Amino acid sequence: MKIVFDKVMPHPLDSIQHGSTSIWGNKMEVAKGQKILLNASSGKGKSTFTFTALGLRSDYSGEVFYNNININTFQPNDWTSIRQQKVSVVFQDLQLFPELTVGENLLIKNSLQNVFNEEEIRAMLRELDIENKWDQKCQFLSMGQQQRVAIVRALCQPFEILLMDEPFSHLDAENALKCLMLIDKRCDEIGAGFVLTTLGDDHGFKYDHIYYL
Repeated sequence: MKIVFDKVMPHPLDSIQHGSTSIWGNKMEVAKGQKILLNASSGKGKSTFTFTALGLRSDYSGEVFYNNININTFQPNDWTSIRQQKVSVVFQDLQLFPELTVGENLLIKNSLQNVFNEEEIRAMLRELDIENKWDQKCQFLSMGQQQRVAIVRALCQPFEILLMDEPFSHLDAENALKCLMLIDKRCDEIGAGFVLTTLGDDHGFKYDHIYYL
């Protein structure tokens, strides 16, 4: 799978000066298997990129393509299939169910495609040092703990590209690296790629491409 941004310029950002290396107004490609860092300062459109790539925003000029098909031609059923099978996401606001436990949040997501069994999900939490939070409601977790839950949840489905909007913003360097290693391992297992948006920290990882906003 390949996502292409071709001269895309979000309307709310068209009055801002964008550099020659910015993806806005230029061309960017994200292909299956590629690991990409998308670097930007605040207000340059990191969340806008994620929502546009997912077809959740249409207030832009230019074109976005999935496998050479303009996403403006997609119907709701097309997006349902894409979001269940092709593209997974960690939103900046996480979008967990706060009144449900960690286990319930993850099992609900996993039940849509039955990618893992419960022990495999617990093992991922264990890698991120939060398996002991399985029965705790998400609303009582710290933001860093919630981010780790949201990352595991995003892995609980098939995908070819994983979009992550500042997924480590509340994590220290050690825990961010643990998350990135888990993500990298899963992507390698299924031949998937990812786009990680950040305010500047590359987390010591070697990316295939680094783009800017």
